[in-house]
Amino acid sequence: MAADSSDSTQPLLRVEGLNQYYGGSHILRQLSFEAKLGEITVILGRNGVGKTTLLKSLMGVVAVKTGSVKLDGVDITKATSYERVRLGLGYVPQGREIFGRLTVDENLRMGLATKPAGTAVPAQLFELFPVLKQMINRRGGDLSGGQQQQLAIARALAASPKLLMLDEPTEGIQPSIIKDIARVLRRLADTGLNGQKMAIVLVEQYYDFAEELADQYLVMERGEIVQRGRGVDMEAEGVRAKMSI
Repeated sequence: MAADSSDSTQPLLRVEGLNQYYGGSHILRQLSFEAKLGEITVILGRNGVGKTTLLKSLMGVVAVKTGSVKLDGVDITKATSYERVRLGLGYVPQGREIFGRLTVDENLRMGLATKPAGTAVPAQLFELFPVLKQMINRRGGDLSGGQQQQLAIARALAASPKLLMLDEPTEGIQPSIIKDIARVLRRLADTGLNGQKMAIVLVEQYYDFAEELADQYLVMERGEIVQRGRGVDMEAEGVRAKMSI
């Protein structure tokens, strides 16, 4: 039976014993963690420790070697990326990967690919990101880096996911938009798009941004989770120092 999505005490995402390899290299090592509705789970670690590979594995972009991934009680370990989106998984990749030749409107409609024909772009997206309304007919490639990041997040939200995963959304973004993104992510965790809490998994290297948002934190080294705890304890538990080593 699926978990009750209205019960925030139950994990929406449950990852158990995840292992991933590239060739002969063991990239992810026996990873296990949970993410709950209403909470932001921040995954920290230096470059090359497997953070992006983890998100790609959760999204189905890379097949899981061993272990299991469950979303709202449903085993999605072998599901396609398309099926995972339909079940409520949203993904904002590193580097944004918007369609530069398509307009803002067309990019947002790409996020509706798993929805029935004629489904409207949620009006709430323009409340979260007013600049997208102003630039609705502008090509994605003509937006600034920060505007493209907002578009990438909005595109992932168009399908109204239960779980939103973001891979370093602050990379190359100006401070004012980083603050806007932080406010949006906190609001999404608390109320989602339609008053329903959302679970968020955030891969990040910018410590201050991560600490501000984290309800739960995980630190990765060499493909393993080596430290975990509550966001309010990050400073006391030496996470900043670990990130600067």
